[in-house]
Amino acid sequence: MTMKAALLAGSAAIALSLAPGLAQAQSQDTAALEARIALLEAQLNELKAAVQATRTEQTAQHQAVAQDIIRIEQAHAAAPPAPSPAAPADGFRVGNNTLKFGGFVKADYSLSSYSGGDPANGDLMRDFYLPGSIPVGGADEGTAADFNARQTRFWLTSDGTIGGHRVGTRVEMDFQVLPGAGDQRTTSPSNLSLRRAFVTVDNWLFGQEWTNFQNIGVLPETADYIGPSEGTVFGRQVQIRYTRGPFSISVENPETTLTTFNTGARIIADDNSVPDVTARYAVVRPWGEASLSGIVRQLAYETTGVGAIDETTTGWGVSAAAKVKIGSTDDLRIMLSGGEGIGRYVGLNFTNDAVLTATGRLEAIPLTAGFAAYRRVWSPQWRSNFIYSFQNVDNDAAIVTLATNKSAYSVRGNLIWSPVTALDFGAELSFGERELENGLSGDMTRLTLFAKYGF
Repeated sequence: MTMKAALLAGSAAIALSLAPGLAQAQSQDTAALEARIALLEAQLNELKAAVQATRTEQTAQHQAVAQDIIRIEQAHAAAPPAPSPAAPADGFRVGNNTLKFGGFVKADYSLSSYSGGDPANGDLMRDFYLPGSIPVGGADEGTAADFNARQTRFWLTSDGTIGGHRVGTRVEMDFQVLPGAGDQRTTSPSNLSLRRAFVTVDNWLFGQEWTNFQNIGVLPETADYIGPSEGTVFGRQVQIRYTRGPFSISVENPETTLTTFNTGARIIADDNSVPDVTARYAVVRPWGEASLSGIVRQLAYETTGVGAIDETTTGWGVSAAAKVKIGSTDDLRIMLSGGEGIGRYVGLNFTNDAVLTATGRLEAIPLTAGFAAYRRVWSPQWRSNFIYSFQNVDNDAAIVTLATNKSAYSVRGNLIWSPVTALDFGAELSFGERELENGLSGDMTRLTLFAKYGF
């Protein structure tokens, strides 16, 4: 055997002896490798699941943020509100404001009899009941007829939102003022007269409005302009008012009316330096409504020259009012007011605020006034009001003249028919009496017919 053959044979023998060990080692390495690969695949799958969960959470967050952005944009788009493309049913749009127009046309026909003399043609007493103007001391001249449409009224309001604040306005007028040269011979003219003109900003009011000392919600329905005049707090004037819930407070235009010593003449002074201050608390309940008002004011009078006067004193008053429901349709309305130095606020200035003494000092005049009215609804078309009203003045007899107003009262009843909505026809019979400090008195009896249409 050659050397080469011997070497080959030896190598083959060695290989055959090592083959079983090598096969077992290779099998073990393969199993370990496969286990490692399986572990890596499991870790990779866990990583993929985590990445997918993160992506899902991010997508949900992005969607939520997008929804928030949409809501914010919508909220900004809604404030201030854009003008509506269609006008409201009871008004019309001008920019961000809703404007409304309304009022009524009213014609009065009256027959009046005065025991103490006939008021002159054009006297306001012939248009409505002025207790302080009932003639006293004259002779009855018979029944006087008066026709007029001067209570006709119209108003314009606006309501809107500006810069996040609610802003409103109201302008209201009637025709109660007669022209200087007007009479009833030709056209029976009347002048346009401002009643109310104010702007409101949230809880604030600026302008001419009913005095805060008054509760107009309890005034009864009458054919006359006011009705229970001597017992009613009544006034419209420029003011600044703040209202929060049931409470309101205001500073209002001051004015002092005086009775002169000995002569009893009226002085309308313009010497006030401090505005009148009023406060009112009002509540509304299922049984009706009620209010309590108060006023504090400065009374002032100043003159120059020989015997100059520079005097002030304080006036005050309270007024309670209520409207109480009786059954489903009827109601009782009452007002009671009293104080010192509030004459111009009560009874259309039936008495003055103060009187001048012999030494030139001011003495506030006390008074008590009130009314009660019962409203009876007979049917949906027919209703009546029965009213009693009074005012008593506590004059200092040592200062005032005997021709000074002492008291007044009135009674009235009416029947009103409303055949259709906003159209009224009515008849009212009233009686009023005025008495002076000297005991003289005069009275008025009046029948009033009217027609009124509101729009």
